[in-house]
Amino acid sequence: EDLRVDGRGCEDYRCAEVETDVVSNTSGSARVKLGHTDILVGVKAEMGTPKLEKPDEGYLEFFVDCSANATPEFEGRGGEELGTEIANTLYRVFSSESSVDLKSLCINPREHCWVLYVDVLLLECGGNLFDAISIAVKAALFNTRIPKVRVLEDEEGSKEIELSDDPYDCIRLNVVDVPCIVTLSKIGYRHVVDATLQEEACSLASLLISVTSKGALTSMKKVGKGSLDPESIFEMMETGKRVGKSLHIALQKILDEEESLGTSRQKVGFLG
Repeated sequence: EDLRVDGRGCEDYRCAEVETDVVSNTSGSARVKLGHTDILVGVKAEMGTPKLEKPDEGYLEFFVDCSANATPEFEGRGGEELGTEIANTLYRVFSSESSVDLKSLCINPREHCWVLYVDVLLLECGGNLFDAISIAVKAALFNTRIPKVRVLEDEEGSKEIELSDDPYDCIRLNVVDVPCIVTLSKIGYRHVVDATLQEEACSLASLLISVTSKGALTSMKKVGKGSLDPESIFEMMETGKRVGKSLHIALQKILDEEESLGTSRQKVGFLG
């Protein structure tokens, strides 16, 4: 009947709170609260050497830390497996050529490039982790500022790198094509988006779909012990595209609003 325990329809997200620029010693950061799920993402830009197979591109490295406070299951080594699974999923989502312009991160082909270390911290788990993390990663990448670099070459041919001192003289990443993950959990004959912990417990199988702002699917993954029939998968894909597009529009609107406030913006941070 398109009605869930908390009053939402099957395709409705919970209220999400997004705040960028919350960690001072990073190149970009964001915090996202989706219901009781709380995610913090920091991006640090460091200079490195391009990979051999892609000499004219920079690259992203993902690290996921599951705080033991997030849920009792993470105490000891419980969170490590999940952290690795999330990091691997993020690598897959960002492996498509178009998601981030990696060529813009190259300083000197074969010699120097920017490496973006994306650190994800799970502060609280209240269901639907993957979606919340992908929203936080996109927001943090939108907030990332990379210093402009000049390569100076002396008469002997040795190169020197000079970083710009002006904090406003920086490169911004184009995040238009960065996908967001939409998780569709199958419950009975229907499927729901943004499942709570209770709904996840009722669902035997879920489909993780990464969707761009134009509604294109870039990757797909099934999680859970149950099976999905082809008809359900096609239905879920269509729902994922539809929901994903509206999710991107809402997120971009918030990010643009926050950006337009500039330095006059009041930061909530962790005390809000």
